[in-house]
Amino acid sequence: MNLMNRAIIGAGIAGSLLTGGLVGATIAGPLGVSAATSSSAAATAASPAASSGTFVSNETAAHEAGESAAREAQENAGQFPTVP
Repeated sequence: MNLMNRAIIGAGIAGSLLTGGLVGATIAGPLGVSAATSSSAAATAASPAASSGTFVSNETAAHEAGESAAREAQENAGQFPTVP
């Protein structure tokens, strides 16, 4: 194989690697950003409840309307509800 053929093959391999990297970053880039955003938002939302150490029930009218008596009893006792 002469020097010109090696240069052409090398340029083709380098070009395909760059193209594959760009396509991969375009497809996977937004997925990585959204995954990082979701988990940090979930951790932020969970941290106040975890730091207080006590269960706080949801007493809004919309929530209470669809709640069973057993679940309400557990909430009133300060327990984390285990029944629907």
